[in-house]
Amino acid sequence: MMPLRTTLSALTLASAALLSSAAMASDVSNPVTAVTFDASGAAFFGHLFTDNNAGNTFADQYSFTLTGLKNLTADVFSYSANPSNGLNITSLDLYTAGGTLVQHGTQLSSGQTELWSLASNSLAADSYYLQISGAVQSNAPASYLAGATVTAVPEPETYGMLLGGLAVVSLLARRRQRS
Repeated sequence: MMPLRTTLSALTLASAALLSSAAMASDVSNPVTAVTFDASGAAFFGHLFTDNNAGNTFADQYSFTLTGLKNLTADVFSYSANPSNGLNITSLDLYTAGGTLVQHGTQLSSGQTELWSLASNSLAADSYYLQISGAVQSNAPASYLAGATVTAVPEPETYGMLLGGLAVVSLLARRRQRS
């Protein structure tokens, strides 16, 4: 009697495990997407989730390469007519291509409007990716939009030239006052 009870218990546990996996959330992430910055240093990207995705999660990665020392600013925005009918963005993070976390983003608002921001200064020339993670809250279509900008970090010589120029202008102004 004992082996039969053990076998039935094992079968019950196995079927419960199989049934519970069907109820688990699916990953609806985009494949890794390469981002290209335009001539002004801006890039825009996002993800549209179609119907019937309630409870599913995502961790979208947007890869890019920097060719010199740069500052990066990124923002993610989603809007829902009803706060429980849209997306719950849980993080915006910057990683090196090797998977090392560089910086976490900051959540600026949640609920009906989800807004995240990330600013990282003096990034070395390398390959990176932004990862946007979250969950879909309803079966209605939902989306987020993101934008990123890169700007060059001024070289120390630039500051030296600026200070030198100000010194020359100051000297010329003093000479005029004396005349």
